[in-house]
Amino acid sequence: MARASTNGSTKDVSVQDLTDQIETLRKDLSDLTSTMADMGKAKKAQLADAAAQQVETARKKGIETADMLGSHARDVQGQANDFVKSQPATALGIAAGVGFLVGLMSTRR
Repeated sequence: MARASTNGSTKDVSVQDLTDQIETLRKDLSDLTSTMADMGKAKKAQLADAAAQQVETARKKGIETADMLGSHARDVQGQANDFVKSQPATALGIAAGVGFLVGLMSTRR
């Protein structure tokens, strides 16, 4: 039979006492494992929510940026159209010059 020493005193410990203590430890470990799994699930949900919020924020910012760039492109196109209407000869000369340069660059390797 085993002897346990508690605070300097010794007493006889039966097999049933040890079995009961081991069973209590098993239950405590099971409860601890369950608690840790629940904490993991809660943390997973928190991280998923945070990621979803960041994705939504990025999506909104992307839409705003695309709208701003589209507006800017329309403004530049309007300015180019106004320039062509007000100075057609200059616009034609610039277009011919750019076309000539692109042609030169594409024929040379």
